[in-house]
Amino acid sequence: MSVAETIEQPPASAAPTKAVRVAIVDDHESVRLGLKAAFVEEGYEVLQVASTVDELIAGLAGREVDVTVLDLSLGDGSSVTENVKRVQAAGSAVLVHSIADRVALVREALAAGAAGGIPKSSATKTVIAAAATVARGEVLNNLEWATAIDADRDFAKAQLGRREREILHLYASGLPLKLAAEKLGIGYSTAREYLDRIRVKYVEVGRPAPTKVDLLRRAVEDGILPGLDPDGDGH
Repeated sequence: MSVAETIEQPPASAAPTKAVRVAIVDDHESVRLGLKAAFVEEGYEVLQVASTVDELIAGLAGREVDVTVLDLSLGDGSSVTENVKRVQAAGSAVLVHSIADRVALVREALAAGAAGGIPKSSATKTVIAAAATVARGEVLNNLEWATAIDADRDFAKAQLGRREREILHLYASGLPLKLAAEKLGIGYSTAREYLDRIRVKYVEVGRPAPTKVDLLRRAVEDGILPGLDPDGDGH
């Protein structure tokens, strides 16, 4: 399955009704200029283009953007976690834009709160579609990155039981917890206990998930979405 196929978006040629505000951070001028031109052509408002997060923050001067397309490996020696958190603090969601072999950096960016990642090998229209998804406040359900992260042996998965994965699958997919409980034939209080236990387990492996959006990220990262792992244990 290609990356483009994992993003459920209208064609990138359809410009948003209200211009989405975009920023681009990449230390390669050709990438910055290419992405800027593509976004502008599709009706997006590019507020800032920068080679570092320092330059981005200074250039924005307090203006907020909806999504920042952020290269993971910048030439100024800044850390991935620091960059993601600083961009978020400036009022922007983060879309990681990186080469496909930097799985550990993508994992770090997701843990810091990035909404998703797109390989630099992706078509420009795919990057734009992903940015639109992130700008709406949604987490990018990108199977290619999820698969790559799953193959990273240093990535600590929370050891969730079968019922915990079922609850997480339904709840992170958008179902209210009460309806998820009814669907599984358990009480609401029991479902709440499972959800609390899930959050504890993610904290234990250094991947906290305090919000529903965070739980969706964890479910995608661990391969629980879009489908359950059939090889899990039975409790």
